[in-house]
Amino acid sequence: MVVEGKVWVVTGGGSGMGRELVLLLLERGARVAAVDVSAAGLDETASLAGAGDRLSVHVVDITDRAVVEALPAAVLAAHGAVDGLVNNAGIIQPFVPVADLDYAAIERVLDVNLMGTVHLVKAFLPLLLERPEAHIANVSSMGGFFPFPGQTMYGASKAAVRLFTEGLYAELLDTRVTVSVIMPGAVATAITENSGVGAPGGDDSSVPMTPPDKAARIMVAGIEKGRLHIYVGPDARLMSIAIKIAPRPAIRFVQRQMAKRLTMPDPAGG
Repeated sequence: MVVEGKVWVVTGGGSGMGRELVLLLLERGARVAAVDVSAAGLDETASLAGAGDRLSVHVVDITDRAVVEALPAAVLAAHGAVDGLVNNAGIIQPFVPVADLDYAAIERVLDVNLMGTVHLVKAFLPLLLERPEAHIANVSSMGGFFPFPGQTMYGASKAAVRLFTEGLYAELLDTRVTVSVIMPGAVATAITENSGVGAPGGDDSSVPMTPPDKAARIMVAGIEKGRLHIYVGPDARLMSIAIKIAPRPAIRFVQRQMAKRLTMPDPAGG
């Protein structure tokens, strides 16, 4: 679906990939409802966009179902319709193994990443089904198909997002709503800070990362081509192959690399 002239709802629009998505969609001639829990982040996005009434901002905690259920009316009031939804908002967990992860952290990751996505889809799907054409894009992660020690619950939440999205794709095949699941690799965003967790062993600038503006361009290109799976970054593509053709060696290799940065035992002895 071509993004120009359409109305898009983008969560996580106050920073990182979400902000770049908002700016790119506006640049391509769309109208956008940017959603984020941070009012300051949304204000900065709006200032950068300078898009007038083509951009509306909505301070929403996506884990609050009642608040999300009121969002479609606000978006309709601002734009008159909704044609696309990009569920980009997400957080990571503290960099610790499951044995040391408290239930509050587990529930927070599941609430934001999985249930937040479900809330938005449930709220907007009835409107999308009424449109001549519409699109849902949910952001999963490379961590949703490849395990990273110290991010197991994050990965589980993103794996659930992936299967949830693929299920939606199957259910909506005979409708005018197309569906994509987006799987970014390492993208240079502030997700660690925004998630309120510390980086493992400090930031590692040696890890190649996709710039968020490039990630946004890949995402929009995939949406416009109607792709079910959209991989963002060469690392995501590489790991998607590795986990299929040599899962045990690939997992062991990543485990050893992560063990150097995490405060956790290395069962491989590396």
